[in-house]
Amino acid sequence: MSSSLFVAGTDTGIGKTHAACTLLHALRARGQSVCGMKPVATGCADSVDGLRNDDALALQAASAPSPTYEEINPIALREPLSPHLAAAHAGVTIVLPPLHAAYQKLRTRYDAVIVEGVGGWRVPLAPGLLASALPRAWDLPVVLVVGLRLGCLNHALLSAEAILADGCRLAGWIGNCIDPAMSAIEENIATLHASLPAPCLGILPHGLPPERASHLLDLAALCF
Repeated sequence: MSSSLFVAGTDTGIGKTHAACTLLHALRARGQSVCGMKPVATGCADSVDGLRNDDALALQAASAPSPTYEEINPIALREPLSPHLAAAHAGVTIVLPPLHAAYQKLRTRYDAVIVEGVGGWRVPLAPGLLASALPRAWDLPVVLVVGLRLGCLNHALLSAEAILADGCRLAGWIGNCIDPAMSAIEENIATLHASLPAPCLGILPHGLPPERASHLLDLAALCF
């Protein structure tokens, strides 16, 4: 695979970063130069180097060769809010051109760039601008991360419908076991297999680090 991907989630807090880092390690194992990107991050903390986001730092650590932080997270916002609110509170307006320039710069240096979204598919970045605008503008196939917990079926099916309705390609989905006590988990996974219009790339066990889980992903199943 020499293409980039957009990692979307069925909700916030369902493991997009975990899945994105696992994808990065799987691609590195195939000898590719890869980079994670978090174009917009909220909930950033102050550091001696400026605002830093834990998810973006994890993507940076999983990338090889390592990019600078500013390259992978061009917009870092302090408050843990929806991006349009965090940006408004910071006096910032999120627009596409700077994000596009940052993405294109990474594309010239790496075999693949794994772009992680923020929140769910239609989280607002600014008035009239949704998170889904990024994969649409950059023509990126989408990998949907499904957080395996009660309610995941509805969230997954609605997200897949929205992705396709927006004209994007759903290249595959990854199940992330965020609730190890989930009832009937195998039956829910079977329902997702039968219902989602894209191949399953793998199921990530609870608590297994990305570098150890990477062998569980089937990159050959990606549907472009």
